[in-house]
Amino acid sequence: MNIYLTSGTPEFMDSLKEKHAGENMIVLHGEGNAVLLHETSGKTVFQTPRKYEVIDSSGELSEQGYFVFNNIPVTDEGRPIFEHRFTNRPRAIEDEPGFIAIRVMRPLDSDTYIILTEWTGAGSFEAWQNSQAYSKAHEKRGTEEGIDKRPNIFSSSSYVTTYKAIKKADEAL
Repeated sequence: MNIYLTSGTPEFMDSLKEKHAGENMIVLHGEGNAVLLHETSGKTVFQTPRKYEVIDSSGELSEQGYFVFNNIPVTDEGRPIFEHRFTNRPRAIEDEPGFIAIRVMRPLDSDTYIILTEWTGAGSFEAWQNSQAYSKAHEKRGTEEGIDKRPNIFSSSSYVTTYKAIKKADEAL
């Protein structure tokens, strides 16, 4: 499975989605921008997409959730270690209240992996960040065993972007 992303104005992303109604696409609204996510096992309809291969997933993405993109730049040498860490994760997040879906996305045209999680709302994501499951998943961070302490894994600092998916019918309310 692949995920393709393209950015633009919310209006243009909506029109592109409507033009390709048979495709599995979700318009994501961020601060001052919109992203159109296309999940498919085939080719994308986007002209210049950001391309990702899904290497791990759980749940079905929906058109009304809160999306968190953990953007993690990884060096070429660090890819095997990074991917091993995420494909062998404990899978505790799936049991958290408000969790909808996760996609671990390998970049096909850049160095930045995306760990995409979808939640019922921002509160669900924040509750998970304060949970024992989150603490357990990140317990090695900052220690000698932590992936963040391995040399030459990351090419720059990670960053988080958040989006809301809003169904067209909801926007009219």
